Amino acid sequence: MTLTPGITPSTDGLDGVAWNVVGHTYTPKLLSETAFLWHAVIPADTFVPPHIHPLQDEWIYMLEGELEIEFGEEKHVAGPGDMVRMPMGVAHGIFNRSGETASCTFGVAPSGKLFDLFGKLHNVTDPAELVRISAEHDVNFLPPPGEG
Repeated sequence: MTLTPGITPSTDGLDGVAWNVVGHTYTPKLLSETAFLWHAVIPADTFVPPHIHPLQDEWIYMLEGELEIEFGEEKHVAGPGDMVRMPMGVAHGIFNRSGETASCTFGVAPSGKLFDLFGKLHNVTDPAELVRISAEHDVNFLPPPGEG
């Protein structure tokens, strides 16, 4: 997966792809062995539960709206223009509690198995299945509070 020169239009994903992952719309914009970037539309009252990327650094560049990022007990609010840094091996959860839709660009480096993971998670609604598939792709969800 070598990066090729060109432009991914604002309205398109790579090869026309867009995924529904946990109620969010993820549209891939760039993919190479060293990096993967996608645009995300995150509706109000949706979230990505706390999880760890053991092999990837991750970041979010906020375009519109507001997200809460939790690193364990630490809670941060990110708005337009903010960059969220989520180092590999550090548990983080992403929550839209703002009442409005948020738009942002996510990225990971290296790309690892995340592009393939999103394809497999497209329209998956069973939490146990989401956790199982994610673990096979190097994303480890934490047990809910009081479990594990």
